[in-house]
Amino acid sequence: MKDIIKLFTILLLSSFVFANTKVILKTNFGDITLKLYDKKAPKTVKNFLEYVNSDFYNETIFHRVIDGFMIQGGGYDTNLKKKKTNKPIENEATNGLSNVLGTIAMARTSVINSATSQFFINVKDNTFLDHTGKSPSQYGYAVFGKVISGMAVVNRIKKTKTGKNGPFQNLPNTNIVIKKAYVLP
Repeated sequence: MKDIIKLFTILLLSSFVFANTKVILKTNFGDITLKLYDKKAPKTVKNFLEYVNSDFYNETIFHRVIDGFMIQGGGYDTNLKKKKTNKPIENEATNGLSNVLGTIAMARTSVINSATSQFFINVKDNTFLDHTGKSPSQYGYAVFGKVISGMAVVNRIKKTKTGKNGPFQNLPNTNIVIKKAYVLP
């Protein structure tokens, strides 16, 4: 009996250790549930969760929407004002995860380790964004999770009409707002 209790305890604890964190993005288009790859992209997940837990993403918009590519958010408020971010993080694009349909990855500049708060959700397989080498153009974009519920919302967002507004290309004509982002208990 002791062995059964011990085995049950180990199985129960391992389910917590190996469980992936889940985050809800509550938008004005509906909810998107993300499963984060805590083990494969630990620094990226930690960074993303710091923003989530500090309410940084609340009342931010998806400011770049390109059907047939991706939807990007996490950097601007509803007045198109850029939010102050934490320091850039190390790019974990070498983690073996691929930019396929429904995955979430960190946006960055042409500098390899420049990702801060902005992320994108792939709306098709974008494997050309995967790590293939050490140069900035080959380094890739770090995938750190995937949509497990709410792809209908993502698909609705990707179909939004967009235009140009100052420095913004592919800006939705109507704000697509992340009302609240939070970790599922």
